[in-house]
Amino acid sequence: MSLNKKQKKQLDVERKKIAKLQQLLSAARQQTDEPDEIARLESEIAACRERIDAIQDE
Repeated sequence: MSLNKKQKKQLDVERKKIAKLQQLLSAARQQTDEPDEIARLESEIAACRERIDAIQDE
């Protein structure tokens, strides 16, 4: 199914969020002073991936 312009923009935004969150996750793993931060970042990445799947399934 073809995506419209709005859906493509939403996918682009979500992919950029994932890239930024993965950088933050990498840094958080190196600095273990806040253990809750890793779990939070992982859950945010999972949520972004779910939104991407939902947009693609529309």
